[in-house]
Amino acid sequence: MNKHLRWGWIVLSAAFFASYWSLDTLSALAAGKSPEAAVRGTVAQAAGTATVSGKVTLAGSAPAPQKIQMAADPVCLQQHKEPVFAQGLVVNGGAIQHALVYVKEGLQGSFPAPVQPVVLNQTGCMYEPHVFGIQAGQPLEIRNSDATLHNINCQAKSNKKFNIAQPTKGMKSTKMFDQPEMAIPFKCNVHPWMASYGSVFSHPFFAVTDAQGAYSLKGLPAGTYTIEVWQEKLGTQNQSVTVADGETKDLSFTLKGN
Repeated sequence: MNKHLRWGWIVLSAAFFASYWSLDTLSALAAGKSPEAAVRGTVAQAAGTATVSGKVTLAGSAPAPQKIQMAADPVCLQQHKEPVFAQGLVVNGGAIQHALVYVKEGLQGSFPAPVQPVVLNQTGCMYEPHVFGIQAGQPLEIRNSDATLHNINCQAKSNKKFNIAQPTKGMKSTKMFDQPEMAIPFKCNVHPWMASYGSVFSHPFFAVTDAQGAYSLKGLPAGTYTIEVWQEKLGTQNQSVTVADGETKDLSFTLKGN
């Protein structure tokens, strides 16, 4: 191949790869990263710089917390010096904990799943966390931190169900969900008070409220979005919000009790 023809092929090849991958991705490839890591890093950089944050609160008075009876399993009972209460509706000074806030509509493009797993732990014969979000294709690592038998009964509908046993402390199992699905129940047939809810998303813009009822959705691209909150006892509520690059908007929710 003569010199002019060889340079022509180089120019055409460069044009093709530039059209397929961004310059940032090409730079990452040149730095020795794998194609998957290079693309994943570029997507993360392009995610955005806007933030939506706020609080989820309860209108009216909260119901009395329900005490959990663990006497059926001494291993469970001995791990708690103080009473343990059901987590279906946890309210602290009007703030709702364990509410899931997420982008319901308005996103464009695709968001590759993280390789880091979400951890669902069984500790003190309770699921931790009680509510969680995960991306489709992201690993879910389920751990047993108790010296007693647990079984994890995942009651998914759009995704594959599973029911696995973890009879010894320190056991770990890894599962994955392929499809978006809201509020998948996780139960333990050995300890019927144990419950957790996992929601599967096609994007990373979701958060669970803390003890102060606060949440934050960071890294949003500029745009107009429908933001929804889900609470297992109180249902859902949504609002629309528009954010510009670098902007932070407050978006709070007030849920009505039954």
